[in-house]
Amino acid sequence: MIVLKAAQEKLLEALQSVAGIVERRHTLPILANVLLRKNGPVVELTTSDLEIQVRTSAELGGDEGHFATTVGARKLIDILRALPAEQTVTLSSAQNKLTLAGGKSRFTLQSLPADDFPLVNEAVDFGPTFSVPQKTLRQLINQVHFSMAVHDIRYYLNGILFIAEGKTLTLVATDGHRLALAQGTLETDVPNRQEVILPRKTVLELQRLLKDEETPIEMRFAGNQAKFAFSGLEFVTKLVEGKFPDYNRVIPRNHKNALVVGRAALLGSLQRAAILTSEKFKGVRLNLEPGVLRIASSNAEQEEAKEELEIDYTGDAIEIGFNVTYLIDVLANMQQEMVKIELQDTNASALFTVPEQTGFKYVVMPMRI
Repeated sequence: MIVLKAAQEKLLEALQSVAGIVERRHTLPILANVLLRKNGPVVELTTSDLEIQVRTSAELGGDEGHFATTVGARKLIDILRALPAEQTVTLSSAQNKLTLAGGKSRFTLQSLPADDFPLVNEAVDFGPTFSVPQKTLRQLINQVHFSMAVHDIRYYLNGILFIAEGKTLTLVATDGHRLALAQGTLETDVPNRQEVILPRKTVLELQRLLKDEETPIEMRFAGNQAKFAFSGLEFVTKLVEGKFPDYNRVIPRNHKNALVVGRAALLGSLQRAAILTSEKFKGVRLNLEPGVLRIASSNAEQEEAKEELEIDYTGDAIEIGFNVTYLIDVLANMQQEMVKIELQDTNASALFTVPEQTGFKYVVMPMRI
């Protein structure tokens, strides 16, 4: 049976949209495969890692009738990438094998039964549907994702907190040393507060798939799952269980010293100073005085870097240390020209915001240098 007959680029695009979650090595070999379900000219492609499931449909031609099988997702993608983009490819099935043909190239691939593919059992208690433009959610994730913890034993930090309430969508991420919060406006009102923690892998996959366009992404949350629908994709994921820290207690209030500085200039100075920080601590000293910000770093080899920025500042003289990576992360992921920094003293956390934009906050703890 001819499962599909389509342009190489059309098949490749459909496969790449679902294959991001596929692990090359897995305890269950079938999870390295993509599930192909044929219903006439329409083929449904599904991948799963037991915690996340991604599905899309595409009109890919082939014979009439119904058919289902699974085949190695990465191998299929690697082959398609190696074939010319404008070529028509055919995928046909016979005797537990699939043959991919394009031009004078033929590849025979092992398949596994579709009935053995472990689909995610979807929750039945999903809450209301709400949506934002894909562009908006992509921007919100970009503003906070770098603050997620990595392999922290406090498993609830290895992801992003999503809160939908009223017309506001809030994303929060923290690793215990810094915290990022970003807010956007929902297209419809959410009557009851919806709050979930999305796992790190889910966040990074959404970041990869979301497009910089106004078309909406629809979201629904259940007790242990979240479901997203956008660009012809259906994305279901397990949630991180646990109680996220009270982020409002971490955000400083009423710091008396504030400065507004050009983001690009500050980022450049910090990136240069970072070159001579110690590999282990990555510390930089910020020395703030009226009219000037000095940045200094040093390492075990007694090498030093010094930077100086002219600033509009009339507050207290403050010397404070930070992990330079935490400062570079936030500045590199912002788009705005100016950044506002609020400080209290040497020992208090610093608050980074954007002038005239209330929806973004970044808190970073100081370090002793």
